[in-house]
Amino acid sequence: MKPIVDSSPDVYTELDRRADAGLDVALLWSRGTGSLIVAVRDTSTGERFELKVAGEDALEVFNHPFAHAARRGTGWCVESQR
Repeated sequence: MKPIVDSSPDVYTELDRRADAGLDVALLWSRGTGSLIVAVRDTSTGERFELKVAGEDALEVFNHPFAHAARRGTGWCVESQR
């Protein structure tokens, strides 16, 4: 399975991941900064978005990323080809 985010130069540890109906959602923790990210990718279109989250909100955002993205005004972007 292809990583959702490029972990360089930072190193991310995957804390949780789920995939269903072409959507891949991962909760990632940065070893270097201690930050948390919920990353969402549509595997059929290549569109994706990421949400930085506080530790106390991590599971809520992981479980409901679209609701939190809508509140923040975060939209899909197309993943660049490597």
